[in-house]
Amino acid sequence: MKYYSTNHQTPDVTLQEAVVKGLAADKGLYMPERIHALPTTFYEQMPQMNLQEVAFEVAKAFFGEDIPADKLRQIVFDTMSFDIPLVKVSNNIYSLELFHGPTLAFKDVGARFMARMLGYFVGKQQNTVNVLVATSGDTGSAVANGFLGVEGIHVYVLYPKGKVSLIQEKQFTTLGKNITALEVDGTFDDCQRLVKSAFMDAELNAHMKLTSANSINVARFLPQAFYYFWAMAQFESKKYSLNNKEIVCCVPSGNFGNITAGLFGKRMGLPIKRFIAANNQNDIFYQYLKTGQYNPRPSVATIANAMDVGDPSNFARVLALYDNSHKAICRDIKGATYTNEEIADEIRRVYETNGYLLDPHGACGHRALREDLGPNETGFFIETAHPAKFKDTVEGIIGKEINIPQRLQDFMKGTKQSIEMSSSFEDLKAYLLTE
Repeated sequence: MKYYSTNHQTPDVTLQEAVVKGLAADKGLYMPERIHALPTTFYEQMPQMNLQEVAFEVAKAFFGEDIPADKLRQIVFDTMSFDIPLVKVSNNIYSLELFHGPTLAFKDVGARFMARMLGYFVGKQQNTVNVLVATSGDTGSAVANGFLGVEGIHVYVLYPKGKVSLIQEKQFTTLGKNITALEVDGTFDDCQRLVKSAFMDAELNAHMKLTSANSINVARFLPQAFYYFWAMAQFESKKYSLNNKEIVCCVPSGNFGNITAGLFGKRMGLPIKRFIAANNQNDIFYQYLKTGQYNPRPSVATIANAMDVGDPSNFARVLALYDNSHKAICRDIKGATYTNEEIADEIRRVYETNGYLLDPHGACGHRALREDLGPNETGFFIETAHPAKFKDTVEGIIGKEINIPQRLQDFMKGTKQSIEMSSSFEDLKAYLLTE
């Protein structure tokens, strides 16, 4: 299958080129030329399948033309080696828990898949591939751990100084080996700008082969569709009875790769009635839905820090998916936006009422469903990370100490290794040219 740029100013490329390049030469994001609808027989069989089997069938629709079935199966089964349970939280609202992977965050799926796919493609060539990734929190840890020790690949994680939680920081600054952490004096938007500028710099690209592991890379965001199918498989199994209610999915949204993957699933026939994009105070997409105007602005820091994005990269993919139609986008997606106080109130309320502990991002998802679901609808939200990754914030809200999973405790024992850097591209370029 060929992949085109959302800016339409560069030739179409193969999957391998799209994955290795990351960003198109015209600064656009790659999109597959076709989206395959999955057959009715798959949806009929899905409730009897396990997670890995469901993911493999979806992966074949995306990548089956370009990767041998046995290799793709190995990549999928290695990636999806942990559980993603659908858990009832309150009346008609379910949590899709994506915090059971190695770094306890939803990005384990896309990052692990991409690491294995890129490793497969890199194995066919001689040069080292250098992965540049900007993170507002969980991307850095998921990517760093997904690529740790992968031969032929070096990862540079750019993160905003003082704007990620201590646990998140420890997950990607303590690894060493082929992982380098760059601590940028700025915001996530500055980190993302630096990464994009690096891709566009001719001198830097002549010096080293660069790609990205952010959701701008097709191998990062497309696999995230797997768990939307798995959520529906769990709904349709005997475990949960829908009683003919329609499904609504709420996605806490920052850079919009996660919800875009869900929209791909819907286009492939997944029976999700509609989506809700839940924002924190960085409500650029929410304002777009209301006005039809997209006005990016500098991000502001919130307690749901992974969503502190002022110019979501994947907005370009949403536009491409809907042929730039604001009306069509509004038919499938509704917006919600919450302040720090509203997020904290939801964490406290759900914990006291239902005994379920949300992280700040999942709290946005639960609140949006609670406020928006109709009488004939059931909803699930993406619980993006374990609450312990935001220990101080969550404990301050509920007034109780929370348990830290052993995997996070192990990360906390490591010694931080990072290189401080300004938000100037010239400083980043000078550093990389010495590598």
